[in-house]
Amino acid sequence: MSHDPAELDDASPTPLEERLVAYLDGELNDAEVRHVEDLLAADPEARELLSRLERTWSALDRLSPASVDEVFTRTTIEMISVSAGDDLAQQQAGIPQRRRRRRLVGAAGLAAAAAAGFLAVALGWPNPNRQVLEDLPLLEDLDEYQHVFSKDDEDIRFLHLLYENKLFVKDAADES
Repeated sequence: MSHDPAELDDASPTPLEERLVAYLDGELNDAEVRHVEDLLAADPEARELLSRLERTWSALDRLSPASVDEVFTRTTIEMISVSAGDDLAQQQAGIPQRRRRRRLVGAAGLAAAAAAGFLAVALGWPNPNRQVLEDLPLLEDLDEYQHVFSKDDEDIRFLHLLYENKLFVKDAADES
């Protein structure tokens, strides 16, 4: 099993690197240890990788441990509290906008309901002026009709005589 050298330059550990690190840390069971040792015996690139990892571990052991003092702790807690304060301020700043949006949606819903109600009443309610509009031609000449029929019976007999003498035309066919 050969290990590609191009993968060695990659920042993310490969499964082989992970197994070798676990081997160096003593985290493998007996079967896994035998498997890694068999791989090391058969693969020179795996041996080279293990050698580099061992050198890295020894270099890390020579480094002095990092000391964390009260200033680091205090500044870390301050950064966390400032970040939490910023998050809280952003949430609180968004509250009026959400309220405004809710009010606008409510007002739009109310306006839509009012428009739907108006249309329902306008289309479904009977028009009290409909009969007046139908009788409008008669009403336009109402004064003349009242004048003719308000006199005595002689006026009516006069109209009958005119009709009998064919002075009134019933329709277009009678005119010819």
